[in-house]
Amino acid sequence: MREWWVHVGLICIPLVAVYLHIPPPQLSPSLQKWHSAGEVFHFRGREIFYRDSFGALGSSDVIILLHGFPTSSFDWNKIWEPLIQRFHRVIALDFLGFGFSDKPRPHTYSIFEQASVVEALVAHLGLSNQRVNLVSHDYGDTVALELLYRSDQNRTGHLIFNSLCLSNGGLFPETHYPRLLQTLLKDSSILALFLTRLTNYKIFQKGIGDVFGPYTQPTDAEFWDMWTGLRYNDGNLVLDSILQYINQRVKHRERWVGTLTSTIVPLHMIYGPLDPVNPHPQFIRLYQQLVQRSTITILDEHISHYPQLEDPTGFLNAYLNFIHSF
Repeated sequence: MREWWVHVGLICIPLVAVYLHIPPPQLSPSLQKWHSAGEVFHFRGREIFYRDSFGALGSSDVIILLHGFPTSSFDWNKIWEPLIQRFHRVIALDFLGFGFSDKPRPHTYSIFEQASVVEALVAHLGLSNQRVNLVSHDYGDTVALELLYRSDQNRTGHLIFNSLCLSNGGLFPETHYPRLLQTLLKDSSILALFLTRLTNYKIFQKGIGDVFGPYTQPTDAEFWDMWTGLRYNDGNLVLDSILQYINQRVKHRERWVGTLTSTIVPLHMIYGPLDPVNPHPQFIRLYQQLVQRSTITILDEHISHYPQLEDPTGFLNAYLNFIHSF
């Protein structure tokens, strides 16, 4: 019996060693195209990836897109071309620790730093005096609220808002239900050390698939592109550090929810109601109660946490209706 376990151990050890050193997946043609169309700028010695496309002639409108966790700016690929047809300039970035941007470790990731990354990009592009429209999703919603706070409350912001559109973000800790793996990663440093290394494509696919609607699941190629973006530069190894944003939302709730409820910037919420992370109707009822100046679009009942990917036409129409309303 004892010898049997020894043999199993001798077999498992090299298998685990190989598994932990599996190289990251290669970029698909679509991801390669996205990457090739982008650029990088430097923020505090780190490279930040961004895309900056010029579009509609005769328009001076600028839109900046802020992605969610754990994905990247590629989340906006399905509405990129239509936005270019409407806006003079369409900009998206990969936050530090995400996508094609640097993923330093060890590093203390924070919403505050990500907001400073966005401000630095705005300055880098010469848009500090330009009114901009922000569209955000998930993690990006909280970054947007920090930017709004700096602009509205303490006047230190380097970004002038023309409008803000939020989508399916955990704005209120009391109506936010992170996935089990997220909770384990953010709260257990010892366990996280192993989980970040042992999470594989199948685990990732299951976790992401659970926050999409049953009729709007990503294709195999789309799942693989998300996984590739996460694995790029060993991004899986910084997930636990980035996930501290959930704790930051609790700690700074008054700051971020306070500015959301008091701002005079035009606000809109695009919401996929099947979202298990910010469930219906609790989330939207609280949003309506606290953010009475905001307009809201609730998409079809089968749309979940990633509305811009699950229903790009509905998302785009809702956003353009908002933009044309003021």
